Amino acid sequence: MNDLFYMKIALEEAEKAARMDEVPVGAVLVDGTGRILARTHNQPITLCDPTAHAEMLALRMGGEKTGNYRLPGATLYSTIEPCVMCMGAIIHARLSRIVYGACDPKWGAAGSLYNFAFDARLNHTLEIVPGVCKDEATEIIRGFFRNKRS
Repeated sequence: MNDLFYMKIALEEAEKAARMDEVPVGAVLVDGTGRILARTHNQPITLCDPTAHAEMLALRMGGEKTGNYRLPGATLYSTIEPCVMCMGAIIHARLSRIVYGACDPKWGAAGSLYNFAFDARLNHTLEIVPGVCKDEATEIIRGFFRNKRS
């Protein structure tokens, strides 16, 4: 898989979220052959839905496209480390990999605050690839909150 290629698409999605005044997180879901199943961005405000994180929306779209809530062999690209809710859904979907840009020390559940991917008490593990396009992902989120504070 070309992690850089797919992460650049996720960054484009994060920019869309920022333009909508949503927290700028983008996600791309890719099956094992490299086919994009979903590309989306955060929309909790727009959809009045606290679960409408980019990762959750991508999983929903991927499930609809494949006709199955389980997505073995799939990789999810997210500009920010997934939160507890999103990592729970990722594990339930049986993804093979998660690739993310910036760490999230306040909410991250893929290594920063929690590490659900390697918790032996859960029934699925997956590969975690952190730091892809880290600087770009960090700047998008920091710039968004910098603008909010000014």
